[in-house]
Order: sequence, then structure tokens, then C-alpha cells
Amino acid sequence: MRSFPEDFLWGGAIAANQTEGAWNVDGRGASVSDVARLSPDAPHSHPGRHQPSLIEIEQALADADDSHYPKRRGIDFYHRYAEDVALFAELGLKCLRVSISWSRLFPTGAETEPNPAGVAFYRRLFELLDAHGIEPLVTLAHFDPPLALALDRNGWLDRSTIDLFVRFATTCFDLYGDLVTWWLTFNEIDGITRNPFAAGGIVIATLPPEQVEAATYQAAHHQFVASARVTRELHRGRPDARIGCMLTKLTTYPLTCRPQDVAAAQQKNLDNHFFADVQAGGEYPRLKLRQLEQRGISLVMEPGDLELIREHTADFVSFSYYMSMAESVDPEAERTPGNTVLGVKNPYLPSSDWGWQIDPVGLRISLIELYDRYRKPLFVVENGLGQDDTIQPDGSIGDPYRVDYFRAHIEEMAKAVDAGVDLLGYTVWAPIDMVSHGSLQMTKRYGFIHVDADDLGRGTLNRTKKNSFDWYADVIRSNGASLLDRA
Repeated sequence: MRSFPEDFLWGGAIAANQTEGAWNVDGRGASVSDVARLSPDAPHSHPGRHQPSLIEIEQALADADDSHYPKRRGIDFYHRYAEDVALFAELGLKCLRVSISWSRLFPTGAETEPNPAGVAFYRRLFELLDAHGIEPLVTLAHFDPPLALALDRNGWLDRSTIDLFVRFATTCFDLYGDLVTWWLTFNEIDGITRNPFAAGGIVIATLPPEQVEAATYQAAHHQFVASARVTRELHRGRPDARIGCMLTKLTTYPLTCRPQDVAAAQQKNLDNHFFADVQAGGEYPRLKLRQLEQRGISLVMEPGDLELIREHTADFVSFSYYMSMAESVDPEAERTPGNTVLGVKNPYLPSSDWGWQIDPVGLRISLIELYDRYRKPLFVVENGLGQDDTIQPDGSIGDPYRVDYFRAHIEEMAKAVDAGVDLLGYTVWAPIDMVSHGSLQMTKRYGFIHVDADDLGRGTLNRTKKNSFDWYADVIRSNGASLLDRA
């Protein structure tokens, strides 16, 4: 089996809204993440996907008890980043995917000059990563638009948000371009149709129900235009930099070979790929345009939009992959949760404690499918297992299930590389425990590093290496050979 490329970017991925905390410190403005409320009575629910009303948003802002709002706390990365980066360096990360909080630089999103304290924080972070030889991969929009944009403009539904985002992005390029080569525009851009508030700052309660779907696609169009514009600006100013798009890869199989099940699964995959089709392929797929027309959705576009999208496509395609799912026309088919979705349960796959089905082969299928479709370099920027770890009496944290998960996925990833896929890197979700985006829990743990905090924020926040830490360090040190030799 062929080894991974010598310059392969082994790494980890975190997000500002799930780690930084310090939500009202040093001039940072509120983001939509700061009003996401935990539902402690429903531990496997997905409150992060809740679409709040204006009244709920007002109540959240008036609530001084941050224990109900975990993303306000994160894991205090804002103050502990140096300690964490030292651990990431010990882990051997070659790449760390991070995001820049828009509201830490531009508190309402509409300011003309960035917040100096926010500017300085990210400068310190990127300089420290550079000192440790860790390449940053920076996401510009990771489910945390400024709350003021949601309240004043209904977020990305208002076309004027494009200009504000372009100002934010180009400011980031100017401020940090000497330290950052790799960029992503929108995290899981397809998420806007499933979670309009987090992904797009859209308060759907302000819209007639029959207009919600059209609104999400209109907002997605604005994000496509914004992505193309910032791609153009980065290439103009820093031609050596690379900027990619990011998809939630929701690989879907037909539950049976019944043709109706095959057709249902095909439609799910077409809907999923649509977003990368636009950003990587440079045009709206004809099938999607026909589908929108049949649903009575007519997108408002300005002259030059489609030309801009066509001429300024992503340099590479990145994606998250946690699970696969099945689809069936059978209304009685059992459904199970996944990454921001519900899918039909696949009887051939095991499930995590949160119901997500574990499918390493699906990662290989996804890589080959995406590379064949787009013929651009790929980057796996999220892959991981959320489980509630147990601390042993001696203080150790054994997590063989996490090792098993990653081993199986990396082995399948290697098979895709051997098949000819051009794969740039792999950043696991996550190198360290953080607040889960979907469940808003700390006890849904992903990291190789344990953080002492419960779902209500109680704990010391002390960091402890899990048993899986040394395992992943060995994988990186050997460039995957420790697994490939075994395979």
C-alpha cells in the first residue's frame, strides 16, 4: 500500500465558537452561538439546531447565567491557547484548523475598523503556531455570524451582508496573510438549509413558513457570491495562498436495491453535493435549478453573479465526514441521528452512543466520489467520534474506541490515496474536548486531550492527555506508516 505524501498535513480541527469562550471580553460582540441554550433534560437532543424566535434571543441576552449557554464558555481557549498549542505541538500536529470569530474582530459585523484586542489575539495565536511549526488552516465563517447581523438584517438573507463579509475576510488576509497560507470560506456551507440561524444568521420565525426554504437558498446564493469575491481577493493579493470550500459529506446509501430506494438516495446525494458543485464547479447544476423551479423558488441574482462564481472557484474541496446514512421510501424505516441530519438506520453498521453510524469504508467511498466529481485536491477537515469518556481511579483515560475509530478511518483514507485521490491533509475533530456544536455538551467528547468541565461548565478546565494521545502522535510521527505496515 502506498504511503501518504511526505508533505501530508496531519492535524486537528477546532472552532472559535466551541472553544474560545470569553464571549463578552475585550470588545467581542455577541454571535449567534452565544444564544444557543443547552437542554440538559435531553442529553442526546440537538439544541444547537434550534431556530430561536426574537423573544428567545432577547431572553438569552438578558440571561446572566452562562451555564445555560455553553458556547459562551467554550473551554477558555481565549486565555489558555498557549497551553493548548504546546500540547498540540507535543501531539505532533503539522496543521491546526481554527476559525476566526467575526464578532471578535467586528463586534456587530458593520464596523469599518477591526477591534484591536481581537486583532492582537489571533496574531498571537498564529505566531505561536508558527513558532511550533504548525500550519494554520483558517475558516472564516464557522457557524457564528455576529448576532447584530441576524437582528438587523436577518443575516445572509440580506445581500448587504456580502460586502460586510468581504471586508472581514480581506481584513483577515491583510492582517494574517504572512502567517496563514490555507483558508476556508464557509464551514459546512450546506448547513444553511438545515440550520439557518447558526449557518446564516436567519431568524426564520420572522418569515412566513412557506418562505423559509426559499430564504435559505437565497442566503446560500449570497454566500456563494461572497465566497467567490473573497477567493478573487485572496488570489489577487496573495497568489501563493490557497482557499477552499467545505461540505458536510452526508454519504447516503439506498437501504435496499429497490429502485425507489436507489432514487431516494440519489436525490439526497445530489442535494448534498449541490453546494460544492457551485463552489468547486463554478455553476448551478441544471438539475438543482429545475428542482428549485418546481418548488416555486426563484433566486434573485444581480448581473455578474454567475460570472463571478464561474471564474473564482475553490482551489480545493474540503469536507467533514463522521458517518454515513441510508435512505428509503418506506415510511416505517427506522431513522437515526447523524451530523445535523436524520437518516435511515443502516443494519450493517454499528452506532455511537449518540446514534451516529460508524462507517470507515464510507470515508473511502466519499473521497473517491468527490475526487472523481471535482478533480480537485481534497482535504478531510473533520472526522471523529463523540463519546463520554471515563476517568479511571488512577487518573488515566482509556479510550480504545477512539483509537479503533480513527485507525479504521485512516486505513480507508490510505486506500483512497492509493487509488489515486489527491489528498492534502487530515485534521481530526478534535485534538481536544470542546463544546459539541449539535448537543451543546462537554460530555460528548471528541478529543485526545480531556478538559475537566461538565455540561454546565463546572470543573477546573485542567487538560489531561488520554491514552489515544500517544497513539495519534505515533501515527503522525510515522506519516501513517505505523498503521499501513500493520494493514
